[in-house]
Amino acid sequence: LSPGAKMGFFTFIKVMMILFNLAIFLGGGTLLGVGIWVKVDGESFLNVFGALSSSVLQVVNVSYLLIVIGAILLVIGFLGCYGAQKESKCLLMMFFSVVLIIFIAEVAAAVVALVFTGLAETLLTGLVTPLLKEKYGQDPQFTHIWNVTMTEVHCCGLNNYTDFNNSHWFETHGSYPMQCSGAWPPLAHPHLCASLLQGCFPQILDEIRTNAGVAGGVAAGIAALEIAAMAVSMYLYCRLDEK
Repeated sequence: LSPGAKMGFFTFIKVMMILFNLAIFLGGGTLLGVGIWVKVDGESFLNVFGALSSSVLQVVNVSYLLIVIGAILLVIGFLGCYGAQKESKCLLMMFFSVVLIIFIAEVAAAVVALVFTGLAETLLTGLVTPLLKEKYGQDPQFTHIWNVTMTEVHCCGLNNYTDFNNSHWFETHGSYPMQCSGAWPPLAHPHLCASLLQGCFPQILDEIRTNAGVAGGVAAGIAALEIAAMAVSMYLYCRLDEK
């Protein structure tokens, strides 16, 4: 390519880099703002988006996720946009490094999820089941979260209804939770309960496996964008030496 064509291509890539990262920066700012709003005034958020959340606690948990993701996107967007606009090698390298770290973390998480799925299931069961026996019916927030989960997913307990055997709830009420039978009053007959509903964990795993293709496609798309962003930033970084 002629020097003019190379310069034109460089300018085009630079503008695309600025616009792309400006969109990321604005998106991150939006997520961060919503996360702070939810954290500070979750009640008003529920009034506006009540249908999107079933409990204040769930909204508060979501707020932390939004704040973290928003802050990360803000940093990435700023480094990429400002670094390209100012043609700063330092900022471009920082952008490349941050995206690379995120990419490696995502790959590592995917590998761990695939290799240690069975171990994760065992650990989750060992941690959550005792909490379910101890806190369900005693901790209002914990109980509400599980009630919402069992109602929405149409399940009973983490593994099945036996998670409530010898639990605080069963010892207090002498029956399984209402959500385990789908009727009121709660049914105490374990076999009837078991025949009506499965555990929440198997149901959620089935849902995840059902949508694994969609999730994999989204993950592949995100990975492709990250690789493209790293390639573009490195191209700009190297081209700056030739200017």
